[in-house]
Amino acid sequence: MSGSATSEITLAYIGGGSLNWAQVLMADLVHDGTVSGEIRLYDLDEEAARRNAALGERLSQAHGRNLRYKAVPKLAEALTGADFVVVSILPGSFEDMAQDLGLPEGEGVRQSVGDTVGPGGFLRAMRAIPQMAAIGEAIRAHAPQAFVCNLTNPMSVLTGALYAAYPGIKAWGECHEVTKLRHILAWLANRKAGEIRYDFRDVQANVLGVNHFTFVDRAFVGGADMLPEYLAFAAEHRAKGWRSSPLDPENEVQRYFEDVNRVKFDLAARFGIAAAAGDRHLAEFLPASWYLGDNEGWGFGLTPVSWRRKDRDARRAAAQEAQQANEAPPLRAPSEEALVAQIRALTRGETLVVNANLPNRGQLEGFAPGTIVETNALFSGLGVQAVAAGRLPPAVEALAKPHADRQNAVLAAVLAEDAATLEGLFLSDPLNAPLGPDRAARLFRAMAAATAERLPPALRKYG
Repeated sequence: MSGSATSEITLAYIGGGSLNWAQVLMADLVHDGTVSGEIRLYDLDEEAARRNAALGERLSQAHGRNLRYKAVPKLAEALTGADFVVVSILPGSFEDMAQDLGLPEGEGVRQSVGDTVGPGGFLRAMRAIPQMAAIGEAIRAHAPQAFVCNLTNPMSVLTGALYAAYPGIKAWGECHEVTKLRHILAWLANRKAGEIRYDFRDVQANVLGVNHFTFVDRAFVGGADMLPEYLAFAAEHRAKGWRSSPLDPENEVQRYFEDVNRVKFDLAARFGIAAAAGDRHLAEFLPASWYLGDNEGWGFGLTPVSWRRKDRDARRAAAQEAQQANEAPPLRAPSEEALVAQIRALTRGETLVVNANLPNRGQLEGFAPGTIVETNALFSGLGVQAVAAGRLPPAVEALAKPHADRQNAVLAAVLAEDAATLEGLFLSDPLNAPLGPDRAARLFRAMAAATAERLPPALRKYG
């Protein structure tokens, strides 16, 4: 790596056959233009990795970038000598996810996403923790000094699995959900200025919480404290919600992934602090009687696996068409992801402050040491350093901390293959607890049985 105008890196992408995140990174590297080097794509689906490597090569050449894409068949080969590692995997399959959502729904437990907490997030963690721990061990063996970015959910527990496998790893979890609040704060600042002067990157926000259940207690735009204005705006629009542009009911992406910020505004009005993540994620951390029981009334959708399958098939067809045509795919618009900016800061001595998921070393008061928490972090030539965030208000901490403690316990129990402890932890999740212990235990066993072949041996007892 160098500190010159262009950073030369070697990056290993685990899950390099991805039809979404890997291709987002390819486009963002082209738009940025300051990073060159070798991008090694590793995937259990070798053909998908080869397809992406060919697309990446064509994209790089078409836009005059010195980015060399290579599909590699072995994880060790991808990692050896890597400066950066990106982990973006699907724990299991969409068929597994259909069980994660469908079985709980049969018991009346509805989920808007099902990949972080609740019954779906719980079983996804059980499947993914061993995979992520194995990746952490491989990084220790083949790329111990690499910077590692985890994009995979459930982010908190899986970033924790990397550290459990390799305590010396230089890893963080990267999530774009806080950007949703930054957009609103920038909009408010522009309204106040009477002109378009700021975008979400101009927002300085103090982030506190755990991934997908994040909050902001200080926010500045252009030197002005915008939190009081935000809280007043949230109270004003609490009843019906608000968006800078209306949702299009015919747009399935908006229907299943966007919201009207009503959950965010309601939490702000109740607790005097700005909730930062999207409504679909925030709702799953709370009892169903709060928001999920009437998700349409609260202005957010439940993302069905059928849509995810349809989207996957459409992306796959487009990638195959570009491959067969032997031409570069259309260049996507720049994304709002922070990864390329983080790479630039770490390699060129720039400084970047952005939210990241890291082990708690005191940056979030009130949470156990080592817990993966989400606060701001400073990315620079000195590495990744968590920024002290302070403490959540007591009422919000009482909602967030049990999730963090449960995730710590789930990680330990999966690594120990302790099925009895996992069943007990499943019962305590706010979405599962209303079922009562017997129904919740039956649901846990049915869900574990449904994807038993993807679980560690000692956890397959229900299958």
